[in-house]
Amino acid sequence: MTSKVTYLGDLRTENVHIKSDSSFVTDAPTDNNGKGEAFSPTDTVATGLASCMLTVMGIKARDLGVDISGTIAEVTKTMASEPRRISHIKIVLHFPFKLDDKLKIILERTATTCPVHYSLHPDIKKDITFNWK
Repeated sequence: MTSKVTYLGDLRTENVHIKSDSSFVTDAPTDNNGKGEAFSPTDTVATGLASCMLTVMGIKARDLGVDISGTIAEVTKTMASEPRRISHIKIVLHFPFKLDDKLKIILERTATTCPVHYSLHPDIKKDITFNWK
């Protein structure tokens, strides 16, 4: 088992990672009858894409002897209706350091091959921007 999700009532869940016992709460967004006091489930999907991209880039960078600590991803999720779903995820990555063009290309290609990127439905538009210092 990977995780355990408990419905807490009032459109809120508690999500526990079994191996580490770390947890987070989700809340329905205000545009879908919720309070918007925590990540929504669809927020976690969009954020998961950015997190996955940074993770695989971190692995590749470490293998190449480069540290990408301090890199930030800004995530914007857009919803569609009928059926309600994620229609667009925009991620802007900001790198606080300079790299040569070859390393940039390697890391950019690595980012778009992360497992979450491949797992998302192809109808979800993914707009990824890499801002290098």
